[in-house]
Amino acid sequence: MTYHISTIDRAALRAYRLGRIQQQLRERDMPAALLFDPINIRYATDCPNMQVWLLHNRVRYAFVPADGGVTLFEFPGAEHLSADIETIAETRPGKSATYLISGSDIDADTRAWAMDIDDLLRRAGGANRRLAVDVVDPHMTVALAGLGIRSENGTQVMEHARWIKNDVEILAMREAIQACEKGMARMQAALQPGITENALFSILQQTNIELGGEWIETRLLTSGPKTKPWFQECGHRQIEAGDLVSFDTDMIGPNGYCADISRSWLCGDVAPTDEQRFIYRIAHEQIQHNFDLIRPGVSHRDISNAAYRVPERCQGTYYSMIAHGVGMCDEAPIIRHPWDLRDSSREDVCLDAGMVICVEALVAVDDGREAVKLEQMVHVTDDGPCLLNDYPFEDALLA
Repeated sequence: MTYHISTIDRAALRAYRLGRIQQQLRERDMPAALLFDPINIRYATDCPNMQVWLLHNRVRYAFVPADGGVTLFEFPGAEHLSADIETIAETRPGKSATYLISGSDIDADTRAWAMDIDDLLRRAGGANRRLAVDVVDPHMTVALAGLGIRSENGTQVMEHARWIKNDVEILAMREAIQACEKGMARMQAALQPGITENALFSILQQTNIELGGEWIETRLLTSGPKTKPWFQECGHRQIEAGDLVSFDTDMIGPNGYCADISRSWLCGDVAPTDEQRFIYRIAHEQIQHNFDLIRPGVSHRDISNAAYRVPERCQGTYYSMIAHGVGMCDEAPIIRHPWDLRDSSREDVCLDAGMVICVEALVAVDDGREAVKLEQMVHVTDDGPCLLNDYPFEDALLA
């Protein structure tokens, strides 16, 4: 049995992340944030609970003032989970404002829920009635508005807070990546003709849970002709000798951080075809070229315009973006292809040191059988791009 023992200074991690949120709130003259997204709550409190279930059941939430400790409204009966977390000033049982829990009492329960938020906001902001809210059901927004509370874009606040990682966060991400790469190594060892896509990808999830990770965001592993077009999920197809197997880990691992790595492997003790070698080499060149563009001070537009151009015969297949941010999950920014650029100031935003960027490549011959998917995780530093993942590329496909 393998165990994951974290070396992370969790108190330092919590202090930094709460400070990032509170800095964003003060800069925007918002006295507080109300968070329902479990990933945002995890970022603010370092206290996870039933993360996937709570993505669609809004019965756990956190009130984060611009100054002071967090009030966590915990799922009733789970208040003990936050007992030792110093950045949480108070834990209360969450009040239901969902039909699942309240049923015909939904209106009365929503009013009671809103009154609690109103009381906390008055304490935090006095006459300032602005409240950053990330995800909330419409009837809850109406209830807040009825009390004079102005709901602002809390998702934007949280994306900007999560934008910059300090050294402790990078260590936490590296632990998640190490768990992911252990799972990938087990997958590759198990890749033999006859194994199904589902069976192969299940190894990653099993390893993730064994090492203290949390969940897989997608099931993007396909083989042979299923690799093209992309965005099909794994199924019962038996992988055949000579098939390419392409996948994207999309794994929320230990410490609640995302390990987002893509690779393509060749199944069986066979030589790759000329087409397989060609598309793998192009994908590898693309991801290496674009990696070198990831530097502080470079705008999204400049990266788009300088990005690798695939040969004409491969232009019909491409990933939906050149690169994107990543932390506890996929994050802003998205760096677009040049043909998707908008006449917008968003494209002139520059990368900052401390960001982590996933560089993507998806390549296929237009009339070909398969597609190659590669992805690297890149830490933006003052000295340039720093690769966070270590999993090797395939020498046989690069030969």
